[in-house]
Amino acid sequence: MSVRRYAVIAGGGTAGHVFVALATARSLAGRGIEPGEIELVGSSRGQEAGLAGREGFELTLLTGRGIVRRLDLRSLVANLGALAGLAWATVRALGIVIRRRPRVVVSVGGYASVPAGLAAALLRVPLVLVNIDAAPGLAHRVLGRFAAASAVAFPGTHLPHPVFTGAPVRQDLAGVERTPEGAAAARTLLGLPAERQMVAVFGGSLGARRLNDAALSLATIYGSRVGLTLLHVCGPRNFEEVRAARHDAAPGADDDPAGLCYRLVAFEENMAALYGAADVVVCRAGALTVAELALVGVPAVLVPLPGAPGDHQSANAAALVDAGAAVMVKDDQCQGPRLAELLDELLADPTRLPAMGAAAKALGRPDAAEAVATLVQAHAR
Repeated sequence: MSVRRYAVIAGGGTAGHVFVALATARSLAGRGIEPGEIELVGSSRGQEAGLAGREGFELTLLTGRGIVRRLDLRSLVANLGALAGLAWATVRALGIVIRRRPRVVVSVGGYASVPAGLAAALLRVPLVLVNIDAAPGLAHRVLGRFAAASAVAFPGTHLPHPVFTGAPVRQDLAGVERTPEGAAAARTLLGLPAERQMVAVFGGSLGARRLNDAALSLATIYGSRVGLTLLHVCGPRNFEEVRAARHDAAPGADDDPAGLCYRLVAFEENMAALYGAADVVVCRAGALTVAELALVGVPAVLVPLPGAPGDHQSANAAALVDAGAAVMVKDDQCQGPRLAELLDELLADPTRLPAMGAAAKALGRPDAAEAVATLVQAHAR
């Protein structure tokens, strides 16, 4: 007989989905629910195995992929295959829910949430959505009609039975110290000069070509800039290409003490240190990133991903921009000279960046994971 689960937490594809699932699982475990009573269901095509596999929660991966949002013949054929895969994944999810008999199913969005959410609806298991984008994605727009409640990160999110909880993020971010002393310690931890101003550029867990190109251009523009560090997190799949491009543009220049300190990494696991070290970050506007910036109080230049479903990244970015916590740059304007002009203005103003950081922190919800866990427990049966 299979061990009954308290909760099945489903979703994934990106690191953002995985981190939300883990934050929710940890909060439930912190309330006395055994880790063995919590099961994560993710996508075999996503980052779940690498990021969640060592957390102590059982992980089940479903095959398949999402729908391509184009109307050409190749996309239509691919979508027929995707729908067949979704049907098979739903059959597998039905088996999981029947065997595990969870008291509640939690969806954090992404492809893998759909089969588990549909299985919950068919078997009349309470379904709670955890939606971290200002504009819900397709998965949650489909599952919303079956949800008992929707935990939302932004007020006014259009989902049934919304409860404003904020976005659950990693607990290690709550203790980040945004002071000169804290910044120096964080830079030292990252192996960077403690006394220099620092700009960090990153494009999410998979990287972003536009931001990588802009960061390389910035490194060239700032080549002789003394007193500045540029930390460039390019994404694992782009690392070799970006490293080669940087070497071709400026061989041996990264270690020049009389100029810019440029550091290229594929992926930064210690985001708490990055947020503590950076004077300002340049990044996409995924919901989890926006929530983390707000929680820690990090000034940002946000470059929303064009073509994102429902243009949700622009909506996410607007929450910080409207509060005075960030500046938004359109993707087609995200080029080295434009960023250099903007960053020079921010770094030269001794009051602007602290004011932006304070505005960001005022939006943070350090209790978001606990609020989500409370909502989940309220609907478990």
